[in-house]
Amino acid sequence: MDTKNIFSESGILITIFLIAIPIIVASLIFIAKSFSVINRYQKRKELKKFNEKLKSLTPAEIEKLELRKKELEFSLTNNELSGNATVKDSRGLIDKITNSEDLNFISIKKKSQPRPFIEPDLTKLVLWYLACAVFWLLFGTTVGEYLGIKFAAPDVEHLSWLSFGRLRPVHTNAVFWGWASLGMMGLGYYVVPRVSNVPVASIKQGYRSLILINASVILGSIFLMAGINNGGGEYREYIWPVMALFGIGVLLSLINFYKTIANRATKEIYVSNWYIVSAMMYVLVIAFVAYWPTWQNGLGETIVQGYYMHQGVGMWFMLFSLGLMYYFLPQQLNKPIYSYSLGILAFWTQILFYTLIGSHHFIFSAIPWWLQTVAIVGSVGMVIPVVAGTTNFLMTFKGAWHKLSSSYTLPFYLIGIIFYFTGSLQGTAEAFRFTNLVWHFTDFTVAHSHLTMYGIISFMLWAFIYTIVPRLTGKEPPQITVGAHFWLALIGLLFYTVPLMIGATLKGMMWMNGKPFIDSVQMMAPYWLWRAIGGTLMWISHIVFAYNFYIMVSRKDEIVIPETAPEILKAKELLEKEA
Repeated sequence: MDTKNIFSESGILITIFLIAIPIIVASLIFIAKSFSVINRYQKRKELKKFNEKLKSLTPAEIEKLELRKKELEFSLTNNELSGNATVKDSRGLIDKITNSEDLNFISIKKKSQPRPFIEPDLTKLVLWYLACAVFWLLFGTTVGEYLGIKFAAPDVEHLSWLSFGRLRPVHTNAVFWGWASLGMMGLGYYVVPRVSNVPVASIKQGYRSLILINASVILGSIFLMAGINNGGGEYREYIWPVMALFGIGVLLSLINFYKTIANRATKEIYVSNWYIVSAMMYVLVIAFVAYWPTWQNGLGETIVQGYYMHQGVGMWFMLFSLGLMYYFLPQQLNKPIYSYSLGILAFWTQILFYTLIGSHHFIFSAIPWWLQTVAIVGSVGMVIPVVAGTTNFLMTFKGAWHKLSSSYTLPFYLIGIIFYFTGSLQGTAEAFRFTNLVWHFTDFTVAHSHLTMYGIISFMLWAFIYTIVPRLTGKEPPQITVGAHFWLALIGLLFYTVPLMIGATLKGMMWMNGKPFIDSVQMMAPYWLWRAIGGTLMWISHIVFAYNFYIMVSRKDEIVIPETAPEILKAKELLEKEA
């Protein structure tokens, strides 16, 4: 087969363009952050010079500052004109007034709503969900790190329960059902009552759900390492009793959220609740379909596997995370979402097209050709919700881009949005028949899954967690370690995915040219080394993130150079005490 004109294929060109976008964005963020670090360093030097000058103030200068301090502290008593005499109103012009007419040329404005009180019990529940999610992130990615090392050193050990075939599903299921699912649901327990303006229906129900989901991941991991599994496709390796625990846990929270929304104090249901409740309904449906025994034979199982695998990502993780984004992004930017209508358009078109695309994983397989074509058409249709959602989020940034360089959370939001665009449209490009022929069954699918589940879901979850936990605890993480987390995760992800995509393309071309399979394995060795390096950086970033989560009780003092006379005198007093 002639493969010389690979760069004339639209799917290849689209993918190259999409890979370039996050690299360019990361470079721009790095430049902005570099300027911020330089400015902070210069400010430190200026503060040091100021302190030296402060120590050498003369008595005359101190006296002058004291005088200026008294001047600044002076305030009117509001009785300079009237004196202390009691007001006499013999005609009752003041005392007998019972009402006053509003001036009709002044429009009455809606009063601002007070910030809702965050119940201590709800705070505790949300933090428990997030703490469990952080644990499963560390556990799942530690297993993944070990698997990445085994690609470069396959003979590191020969224990059956540590074999690649057993540990790989432990890794994927722990980060899917442990890290991402618990993280989303914990944040959902904050968002749903907030946008409904009512307390959550049942705190105890939330804890029951948390216990069941944790139990499913614990038991599932033990069974997988022991060699007890469903024997089915990807992401459904848990046996059905274990997955049933997860489903019951989600169902309990779904009922909890439904009751909360039903009791809402607002007339409208905010778009976040649309996404969140729909995601929970879909994950129950797809899990039921995937584990129902009637379809576990032949091509039926293949079609169901494509449906389950893709709907799990798109209609559970993606739909839920987008719902959270519609709440947290406007909150963080302190401005409303750009377009509510675009959010609704993205919601319904995602439901319409995403539910059709599972079979694009099996192009040129034995499943009906028309079903493959429907999946390709649905994949192209996904351009509508992705472009609508991305436009909505980026336009919400309009007028607030300057906040990016001085915020430690907004870069996570932006990278999550960028990968939402590039990762999702890369899936569209992969669905084309030629690109599917080149990339399917290669490491390209591994790179793509990390671009989406890690680049989109994990970065969004980190953004939301760094936003919400300081609100719940009143404390903020050290900004330098948040920055380290961001850059280690982003650079690690690019080191992981870009080499794998390059190597996978070469591997696919070798297969199409009839080269021996072992040649493609030997060719991938350096790319697998890059995979291990990138995975290590990502894994280190998770340790830093866990550290940040743990120490959010500590506060980082901001460097402030005294300017007013009272501030200068206070600073001098503190310096003298330290001396």
